[in-house]
Amino acid sequence: MNAAGGRPFHRDLLAPRYWSTWLILGLMWLVARLPYRALLAAGRGLGALAARVLPKRRDIAARNLELCFPELTPAARAELLEANLRELGMLTVELSLALMGSERAMARVPVEFIGLELLERIAREGRGVVLLTAHISHLELAGRAMARVTRGGCMIPEHANAAFVWAITRRRRRYVDVMFTRTETRALAKFLRSGGTVLYGADHPSKGKTNVFLPFFGIETATATASHHLARLSGAAVVPFFQERRADGTFVFRMEEPLADFPGPDAAADALRLNALIERMIRAAPTQYIWSYKRFKQVPPGVPDPYA
Repeated sequence: MNAAGGRPFHRDLLAPRYWSTWLILGLMWLVARLPYRALLAAGRGLGALAARVLPKRRDIAARNLELCFPELTPAARAELLEANLRELGMLTVELSLALMGSERAMARVPVEFIGLELLERIAREGRGVVLLTAHISHLELAGRAMARVTRGGCMIPEHANAAFVWAITRRRRRYVDVMFTRTETRALAKFLRSGGTVLYGADHPSKGKTNVFLPFFGIETATATASHHLARLSGAAVVPFFQERRADGTFVFRMEEPLADFPGPDAAADALRLNALIERMIRAAPTQYIWSYKRFKQVPPGVPDPYA
């Protein structure tokens, strides 16, 4: 893969092991043709089903909520868990709309942007922008919506399913200018130095050796320092990007003032600062965060696996 936006199609993607992927992608295309209100209803229906038929995801999400919200009663955590599992259905339909929906369909999605004047000010300063965010369930839709107001770049997803990655990168080419893998830090920095804007989910640890163990929701866990190095190499402004879907279906994308004195001299201190910021983002809409992955699997030596 490369910064131009992903690998070309090859015949291996038609192998039988990918047939189910192509079927799912076809169903996503159909879902994206639903009227917006019907799409929301489909998401709620899928979410109710997911809450019952995905026991592994339920167990992971339940453990994460137990670790991150020890102050809640078991009943309150159970309620949060059920609401979060229902979000898996909303994630499916929102991902379908973002990737497969037409411009006309996207224009019907109610979106409120807060803080766009910050991007205009930074652009006048001649700096790039890292819209730093977390993996909220509608992250892909946020990227599609932001394309209405500013064209930019994004990261190529890290996924074992090559057909799924090919399809995502191909569809994203309609609304992003360039895509980067997680290892293309210097190419991404060059794009930012040219004044580019990138939507960047910073809550996942790195797969390499650049992680440090720092508190996140009070738990010592692997934390990436990539945001520090990216800001240092590019000189870009790091703008916190909050996402939330209100009860009426309106998406609110809010930008805060760029982080002051970022990057600092210490990569670990900057990573700790970002952990606190991302925790604040998650607490603003806890049911809409993707809790069903093993965020705390990488622990310091000698510490037991919390999912064992």
